[in-house]
Amino acid sequence: MIGGDGEHNNRQLYALLHVSPEASDEEIRKAYRQWAQVYHPDKYQSPQMKEVATENFQRVCEAYEILTDGNKRVIYDIYGMEGLTSGLELGPKLNKVDEIKEELERLRRQREQENDSAHMKSSGSILATLSWPDYLLGDGIMSGMGMASEVQSQISKHTSLAIGGNLGVNENSGGGAATAVLRHQISQVSSVEFMGSIGLQSLIGIQASRELSVHSTAVMGVTMSLRDGSINLSNTWSRHLSESTNGNIQLSIGPESSIGVGWRKKEKRMSASGEIKIGTSSFGATANYTHLFSPKSHGRVAGTVGSSTLALEIGGGRKISKFSSVRMLYSIGIQGLIWRFELHRGGQKLVVPILLSNNINPLFATGAFFIPVSLYFTLKNFVLKPYFLRRERQKSLENITKTQNQVQEARAAAKKAQQLLQNVSNRKRNKQVEMKGLVVVEALYGNRKSLLNRHKSEETEDEVAAQIMDVTIPLNFLVTDSGQLKLHEGVQKSGIMGFCDPCPGEAKALYVAYTHGGNRFEVIVDDYDEMMIPQEKHRI
Repeated sequence: MIGGDGEHNNRQLYALLHVSPEASDEEIRKAYRQWAQVYHPDKYQSPQMKEVATENFQRVCEAYEILTDGNKRVIYDIYGMEGLTSGLELGPKLNKVDEIKEELERLRRQREQENDSAHMKSSGSILATLSWPDYLLGDGIMSGMGMASEVQSQISKHTSLAIGGNLGVNENSGGGAATAVLRHQISQVSSVEFMGSIGLQSLIGIQASRELSVHSTAVMGVTMSLRDGSINLSNTWSRHLSESTNGNIQLSIGPESSIGVGWRKKEKRMSASGEIKIGTSSFGATANYTHLFSPKSHGRVAGTVGSSTLALEIGGGRKISKFSSVRMLYSIGIQGLIWRFELHRGGQKLVVPILLSNNINPLFATGAFFIPVSLYFTLKNFVLKPYFLRRERQKSLENITKTQNQVQEARAAAKKAQQLLQNVSNRKRNKQVEMKGLVVVEALYGNRKSLLNRHKSEETEDEVAAQIMDVTIPLNFLVTDSGQLKLHEGVQKSGIMGFCDPCPGEAKALYVAYTHGGNRFEVIVDDYDEMMIPQEKHRI
């Protein structure tokens, strides 16, 4: 359970004590003393409050005991509470923390090697080219078809083998080829590839790559044609121009010599690339821009100009399931008007270009663009979106019903924990008010969609309330004397004292409205993200 969600699930004790997963023993002891002062049973006279304090004090003590014991902490970080409660043993001779870490690392490497040895990746594509003008002339609508497939296997830790092939048919002609590529990782900074191909382009070749520095990579290759013996030399130099931008220069010397310059930029919500290539008998330039509208949808614009092509492409795509996505693109250029439909699933791809017209008629070109766009948005807004919203709502209601008892118990425990925090929380809040410091006005935690759309949601108030909880008291308690509040990255917020998980299985977020220096601020962070307040960028 190293990395991924498993690693996040093993952070609850850190959330409980409100410390970072990298916290030192001294930081853990300091946090323990703070919580022990709040929840020590001797501070309360009421039997009911004493019972609540005892329960939470035991939780704090358990967390402190585990996180200050080097051996237990390592086991917890890797395997979670399950590893501790099941009596997991790492070997009778492993008594020191360093020895445990070394053994765990050895086991991890062994598992990785076993997984790599058994791991195989496959990819493939099918291209079906349709022509409307040919169909009108009675020649049939299918003008061409192509298929390609590749299987890659990790035959050892440093060596992989890829075997593939392709077939293509265009009207009355066709052909195919089979290829094999053997790749070996020589070191962390260098690798070598041996390749061979039989078919229309029969050739053999070798290619070597090396990282010249942290920011630069060079690739050199040579191939020889088995048909005429011609040799082609290629060189590519790549460099990181910034954190999100790469540039490259390509040089090819052979029967078709060329030089090219390209760049690529990729950020959270957009990606763009461009290339200019000049050869002995041709030239070309391409550019494309993709914008991510949401985690599920994107738009794309691309252009190509060269000695034999001129085209503008515009379109977009949408993710329809965890592994599947669709894309539709519209292209206008000297080759005519083309629609292209794509279906991607895993490593497989289906591409269907449809030639609408060989000639560019302005009226027809406008209609060919706006008609499918209008149909898409009509279906999306009046059919698909309402359907998926109803389905998501139904799943959410089923989940609420299924986990109702579990959530009620967790809410009751969180409310009791908040009652013990309230006095100290109020004192801290009043002190911050006097100083015009950090005051949490409202804090809500729970279902991310319900938080974002709580004022405009189609859900009833009861449905929204069932998926979020008020955590204003615990957050005011966590504000430091200097007027700051930090929630650590990678730690699920439901584990914080006074919090609970109000919607198991759903994506969660935390909304905080606060004041500082007489100004009002707002921020929303995802469940595992770090939150540091106050910050000027949160100002309303």
